[in-house]
Amino acid sequence: MEDVLDVYQRPYDPLRPVVCLDETNRQLIEKRSIPPKPGNPEREDYEYRRCGVVGLFVAFEPLACKRVVKLTDTRTAVDFAHFLRELIEVHYSHCEKSYWSWII
Repeated sequence: MEDVLDVYQRPYDPLRPVVCLDETNRQLIEKRSIPPKPGNPEREDYEYRRCGVVGLFVAFEPLACKRVVKLTDTRTAVDFAHFLRELIEVHYSHCEKSYWSWII
């Protein structure tokens, strides 16, 4: 545990970034509102329309205040692998070494 915490204490080095990863899914909903009438404010109904689900992948580099977010139609291991490849080949291709932390 102390070794992991030591990683977060490293000073900022753009060639050796510390990057945190997380992934989840989110339901997309459209809230329904009740139009206002004269003398009454707009109200929100408890009903909503379901608009599907998206996979949400996030990489965050706290010391650089940088984040990369990717939405996908699915949330599979292949989607996560594509996200990691994009991070390594596009966003962190200039790095000598990088430290990755998965948020559990």
